[in-house]
Amino acid sequence: MGGAQASAHRLGPVHGSTTLNAGPSTDARQGLVLGLFAVALFSLTLPATRAAVSHFSPWFVASGRAVVAALLAIAVLAVLRPALPTSAQWRHLALIALGVVFGFPFFTTWAMQHVPAAHGAVVLALLPLMTALAGAWVAHERPGARFWSLAVLGSVVALGYALRRGGGGFHAADFALIAAIVSAALGYALGAATSRSLGGWQTISWALVLSLPINVLIAAITWPADANIRNADTSAWAGFAYVSVVSMYLGFFPWYQALAIGGIARVGQIQLLQPFMTFAASALWLGEVIDIQTMLFAIVIVVIVGIGRRAPIRRAD
Repeated sequence: MGGAQASAHRLGPVHGSTTLNAGPSTDARQGLVLGLFAVALFSLTLPATRAAVSHFSPWFVASGRAVVAALLAIAVLAVLRPALPTSAQWRHLALIALGVVFGFPFFTTWAMQHVPAAHGAVVLALLPLMTALAGAWVAHERPGARFWSLAVLGSVVALGYALRRGGGGFHAADFALIAAIVSAALGYALGAATSRSLGGWQTISWALVLSLPINVLIAAITWPADANIRNADTSAWAGFAYVSVVSMYLGFFPWYQALAIGGIARVGQIQLLQPFMTFAASALWLGEVIDIQTMLFAIVIVVIVGIGRRAPIRRAD
């Protein structure tokens, strides 16, 4: 692998000059468009997951969706025949799989058994900030004190929402959602870095193939009873199909490409729109009622992170 490719995968500190991250370039604007499309696709993930776990166990939904996506990935790889990843890329693909194939799906699927999709959408509003934090580590972006202060404030507001809705205590699902945020942020940042040399669709495809044996085993162990399969309604099957085909695979095509060309922190902020898209999807698909309290907390979080998006970020040349 050439020097440019190797630098895209190096996780250690970069020594050299830095420049202030100014307005978006042409690549950044293209990244924003691709990112908006990907976020619209991902916004249906929580409602679809909640619909699926209404009839199937969370472990089967989380592992089964990855199995279906991996089979699609194998078909795509067989047709297009891209070059095999290098040894360094395989190591990063393993970490990406831990974040977006195992961590985020398993934590959110379990959480959706216990809290409404709208509740999960508010807590996951922290994901843009966590993605920026991961980008600071992986892509050596250096936000200033103003950015970090707003990040802490946003975290406090989101956790305050969880406490208020939980009657003064954390719901176990809130801890699962926070773990999902950390998993996704690392998977996004590492995926963006790897996509710069490997390609966006190749990155998620190889990560799914790498994790296939474990997910097949989990899916086999948690296979639903025949009665559950027969009694599952159209909504449950539609939810499982969506998280398998779109959330676990196709949505990552534009998302990883967007993060790679537009910048992790900048494009990651588009996820601010995701809670509102999820609210609308939850109301239409699941009939959930979106109360004023949830909307107010979501608006406050979006405003905080929106201000943080304007904070200076220094990036390595």
